[in-house]
Amino acid sequence: MRDKVLNTINKYNLINDGDKVVLGVSGGPDSIAMLNILNDIKNDKNLHMNFDIIVAHVNHMIREEAIDDQRFVENFCKKIGVSFYAKSIDVQKIANNKKIGTEEAGRKVRYEYFEEILKETKSNKIAIAHNKNDKVETIIMHLLRGSGISGLRGIEPIREEKFIKPLIECDRQEIENYCKENNLQPRIDKTNFENEYTRNKIRNVVIPYIKKEFNPNIIETITRLADVVSSEDDFIENVSNENYKKLLVIGEKNRIELKLKEFNLLDEVLKNRIILM
Repeated sequence: MRDKVLNTINKYNLINDGDKVVLGVSGGPDSIAMLNILNDIKNDKNLHMNFDIIVAHVNHMIREEAIDDQRFVENFCKKIGVSFYAKSIDVQKIANNKKIGTEEAGRKVRYEYFEEILKETKSNKIAIAHNKNDKVETIIMHLLRGSGISGLRGIEPIREEKFIKPLIECDRQEIENYCKENNLQPRIDKTNFENEYTRNKIRNVVIPYIKKEFNPNIIETITRLADVVSSEDDFIENVSNENYKKLLVIGEKNRIELKLKEFNLLDEVLKNRIILM
């Protein structure tokens, strides 16, 4: 699996010499595997990859065992000699105050804290342990919500040249096997098995049903779809940008003027893209 992660890093140019990467580590199989693999890659002198890693952990204060998760990650970091930062945040209280879902609130505070550590440690990238299954679950969620073509791309390997996903081409079973083979003994969040949240329902109910009744290789099938969609979406975006530049008369902060006659001759797809720019 390390070779697959290394290939993903090189394929999408996720980590370069001199990078300082903040790893979001919960203590679960995905993030612990990511931490262990990136630390292994960093320390492998044969690879000549000069980068540094730092771990950031958020205690959501929802589960009683959350403090044990924090201690586990802290001890793991001490064992391998990686800097560790942690923060306890009452996610349920934030969700109630802002009248948003607990899952959404948790994601918001995590990313805010990762950004905080990024600045504090003068880092330049944030690594999130999303895997291939997460990508497929996200695509199905987007489908259910009536997403456009961009939603079918799922989780990108890199976003905003800062958020990287080194495990995005590894599936969940591979990750769990890696943890077992390397005796990492990650923490297991029992709430992942509760079907209160949409993502959990898709993970625990929808995908297993599709595998059983329709396509046992649905993860790979939807991943291939996402790859095709990404290529075609990039092509349409590039063509739209080229046409936008040709049509642009005035491009100011509060005013955009295009050549109307030429704009009306464009295909509807390009018109919609240009309007959304």
